[in-house]
Amino acid sequence: MSAKTRIFIVDDHPLLRRGLAELINREPDMVFCGEAEDSPSALKMISQIKPDLVIVDISLKGYNGIELIKNIKAFDSKIQILVLSMHDESIYAMRVLKAGAKAYVMKQEVVDKVMEAVRRIRAGKVFVSERVASRMLDQVVVGGDPAPDSPVDLLSDRELEIVNMIGSGLPTREIAGKLHISIKTVESHRARIKEKLNLQNAIQLVQFCVRWVEEGAKAL
Repeated sequence: MSAKTRIFIVDDHPLLRRGLAELINREPDMVFCGEAEDSPSALKMISQIKPDLVIVDISLKGYNGIELIKNIKAFDSKIQILVLSMHDESIYAMRVLKAGAKAYVMKQEVVDKVMEAVRRIRAGKVFVSERVASRMLDQVVVGGDPAPDSPVDLLSDRELEIVNMIGSGLPTREIAGKLHISIKTVESHRARIKEKLNLQNAIQLVQFCVRWVEEGAKAL
């Protein structure tokens, strides 16, 4: 009998972690092996436990899930990653796949989808919705990056993270502290965001970011 897949969960909601852990332990080929609520503690524990697979959300305390994925893959490229998130897959699925994840499942999906995704990526395959799979196929056929579905598709992962922070009301100094970068670097990111989104000034930037965060919250 083959060994069970050891799964680590990273999510800032304790009830979700507990419920998912119970469901994992009910599966004959899976076992829950650890959990964390934020990126720094997750990376530390993952480096010690060395799970087979990590289930991670995008919105986390500390740096976000995309940065965590990159850090996990840099530490051990063999660890497989499944993203389970409430965020719109049209914005984030391609980003997490590029970062090194092998599956993207919306939290609105039934639990069976998570288990199916785990087994799919353990078999060496990718698990995404038909919509994302179609977009990936278009990218292969046409070549290069597909046409953006949203203005934020033009932004880098770090720029999108800063958009979310600005929209959540964080000032530049606090953003710099949370991301462990200089205030000058945050200001440079803000300037590039304004340029890419064709925003004329700081007021328009804040308005866009607040609207983006509010619309994302309504979708959850």
